[in-house]
Amino acid sequence: MGRDELCITVPSLFHCPISLDVMNSPVSLCTGVSYDRSSIQHWLDSGHDTCPATMQVLSSKDFVPNLTLRRLINLWTSSNSSPSTAEFEEKVMAWIEEINNAKPERCLDSIVEFASRGEVNRSLLASFDGFLETIVGVLGINGMQIRVLESVVRILSLILLENGVKEKLHKLILKSSSNSSCLPSFISILRNGSLESKIACFTVLESVTSNNESKRFIAGVENNFLPVIIHLIKIDNDIQELHDVVLSFLIAVSVTRSIKSQLVQLGIVEVLSNMMSSKNAAISVVEKSLKILSIVCSCADGQSALSGDQKCAGAIVERLMKVSKTATEDAMVVLWSMCCLFRDEKVVEKVARSNGVTKVLLVMQSEVGEGNCVRRMCGDLIKVLRRGCKNVGGFSGAVSYETKTTHIMPC
Repeated sequence: MGRDELCITVPSLFHCPISLDVMNSPVSLCTGVSYDRSSIQHWLDSGHDTCPATMQVLSSKDFVPNLTLRRLINLWTSSNSSPSTAEFEEKVMAWIEEINNAKPERCLDSIVEFASRGEVNRSLLASFDGFLETIVGVLGINGMQIRVLESVVRILSLILLENGVKEKLHKLILKSSSNSSCLPSFISILRNGSLESKIACFTVLESVTSNNESKRFIAGVENNFLPVIIHLIKIDNDIQELHDVVLSFLIAVSVTRSIKSQLVQLGIVEVLSNMMSSKNAAISVVEKSLKILSIVCSCADGQSALSGDQKCAGAIVERLMKVSKTATEDAMVVLWSMCCLFRDEKVVEKVARSNGVTKVLLVMQSEVGEGNCVRRMCGDLIKVLRRGCKNVGGFSGAVSYETKTTHIMPC
């Protein structure tokens, strides 16, 4: 049997322009371009208002199921069903042999294509004895071409959700005697890889940080990983999809005081402040930015950075009740911690100048129920901010608002 017999060519029309996978649920935008439902939904939820393929501004973000295309894909899938077990085993053994003979670049593209063609193929690869170990082993080879490393990470991200893969990857990447040799490959991708491979990189790494030990290992100073990440979001400062996965990863690993302090020293507060101040920031990015700020404000370095940043407090106030309930709660944690718990006069003044009393009163009005934690924080904040307002010249918003809406004043 020829080595390419299992690699069936997929019609380009069946590929989602975003994920490049065969579409499971094709839907069409107003521009006429079809995408897989999950991919285009993620694109729109990230704050985009353009068609990814044409970059036209969307007159409507609604999409309709493309039933004709779905029927064609189903017909094609049924006529190109998965190979027999014997054929599959022969093919994978050939791939493993090529990789072990230090020729991974010749077969990795074929593996990516095979894994992209459906859940059945991904499940077969993930369960094949020795396949995952062989693929991860490529990450430990010094001097490997960036294109090869990108293919490996792409494969891992494709089979990540298959049964038992996360647990195996955790052991292979973090628990083996050569675990330290894998991280330089990930760093190389983050420095020199494509946007797609960088996103896949974070997806894989976040999945293997299942406990505090692994989080401390990846984020450890000796691995030089966090500086690379912060530099990445500083230079790629307007790529929302990348920001989203980076912030998710940082939330996952920020479990110790030393990691929080390291993030602050690398400038995370300024980075997040700039993100939240951007009009183009996706909702999910703002939400995760506020979550990280609520995490780092618990350490002394974080408090100092928040106090010294000129825009952060104002940006937090501006986002109150404009993102999500979770984001508002995290924002209140930061403001309450800085103004009430640590009594930082600089932050109190910045919040007061940003019409903070009015915003906090609105948050308080939206929080109902006795013993509500956010409502109690609002009450504490209003008391502190009123005193701060007296020291802020020309500020009268709180007084006029208070006299008009006494029904929402704290007891």
